[in-house]
Order: sequence, then C-alpha cells, then structure tokens
Amino acid sequence: MDTAFVLVNCDLGAEEEVLVELKHIDSVKEVCGTFGAYDVIAKIEDSDRDKVRDTITWNIRKIPHVRSTLTLVGIPGQS
Repeated sequence: MDTAFVLVNCDLGAEEEVLVELKHIDSVKEVCGTFGAYDVIAKIEDSDRDKVRDTITWNIRKIPHVRSTLTLVGIPGQS
C-alpha cells in the first residue's frame, strides 16, 4: 500500500469547502484542518502508486480554492 500526505493551502475562508471535497475522493482516507503554514492535511492510500499520483494531480490540485500543495510520500515498511 502506497501512502502520501498532502498538505494543502486554501483560499482564505474556503477550508471547510475543501475538506468536504477531499472527503469525496476515493483514495483519500483521512482529512484534518490544521493551524500553521498549511490549512488542511489529507492522507492518501492506494495499492497503485500511479493512482496515488493521479489522485493528487488530477483530483486534489483541481479542487476549487486549493492554492498550493506539498506532498510527503511515505516510506514502505516504516509505518
């Protein structure tokens, strides 16, 4: 299972809308609003690494009000 954590910056005031949209994406397993440099963190899991990449590129980054993302890829066997 491949895992990635996506840190998301949103337009001011759009955090709740982005959280709702993230919850509708199949590979997104957890989402959480955060304080600090990023507004939301999402945990992505899929058995296919390409699917994880595609979820970030074609789903998360295309959500309205997402300004930027930073992706952290998990190391297999270190969870």
